[in-house]
Amino acid sequence: MTLKPEIAQYLADSAAKGLPAPWQGTSREARFNVKDRPLLTGTPEKIYSVEHRFIPGITADLPIRIYRPMKNTPLPALVYFHGGGWVLNTLDMCEQPLRSLANKGQFIIISVAYQKAPEHPFPIPFDDCYETLMWVKSNAATLGIDPEAIGVGGESSGANLAAGVAMKARDSGDIDLKFQALIYPAVDESCSSDSFISFADGYGLTRKSMQWFWAQYLQKSSDRKNPYAVPIVAKSLTGVAPAIVITAEYDVLLDDGYAYAEKLRKDGVKTLYREYEGQIHGCFSLAAITPDSEKIQQYLADEINSLLAPHS
Repeated sequence: MTLKPEIAQYLADSAAKGLPAPWQGTSREARFNVKDRPLLTGTPEKIYSVEHRFIPGITADLPIRIYRPMKNTPLPALVYFHGGGWVLNTLDMCEQPLRSLANKGQFIIISVAYQKAPEHPFPIPFDDCYETLMWVKSNAATLGIDPEAIGVGGESSGANLAAGVAMKARDSGDIDLKFQALIYPAVDESCSSDSFISFADGYGLTRKSMQWFWAQYLQKSSDRKNPYAVPIVAKSLTGVAPAIVITAEYDVLLDDGYAYAEKLRKDGVKTLYREYEGQIHGCFSLAAITPDSEKIQQYLADEINSLLAPHS
């Protein structure tokens, strides 16, 4: 399928702005250049409550937001990690998609502002995400969360973090996760798949930018062999939480997502996979640009609830 018309226009408008790519400057400059990105996500819808808190992490206190769709308790929960190449974005980027997702799914969402690379490379962002999950588990009763119905998820680099967290949850036995929601996950630092070549430039996220993001996150050569950092290198995924994997047709990460879904299936993990035709990286959070965003949010809410069904 060709690009959706609204996406083609969005890409043309973005190119006309002439902003430098992330790899053409410093991380600080890259963050400044995406400061208006929340405007692309659409108008955040009303929700029962959004609570802003700080929780203790290993190396820093972590800002979180708790999205609650209703007063009723206990509810299932999604611990969510935002995208941005481990370098960019804030919790503001997630307001529309997470309010929408919480309302559509009728579950609580906890989103964390993990510390960013390059100042805080792996394993710090990963540890922040895992500690957030552990805090949610420990405080489930006071948060009105069903401790037997908790999952993790994220978008792009956030999906990388979610995949790693799901593996550590399996390895440690700390928690029995009920699902992992992986939205166009970045799982292979080699950036060498066919989709990285076919969509290297001109479709939003570029190959060079993704290579730069990985370099900021993985600052030790040994990190490339660590499955918590590079999930595709895991020897086995057997026993990790059931997965929902979403990809976009015109995304450098298309093949990453498909390959990871196949690896999950091969290792006996229940896996739901869907590719969105005519779409690009970021489509989950582009409600101001394309109606597909809310459709993807609805699909994800429905599939999370399908995996939670025995536990709800």
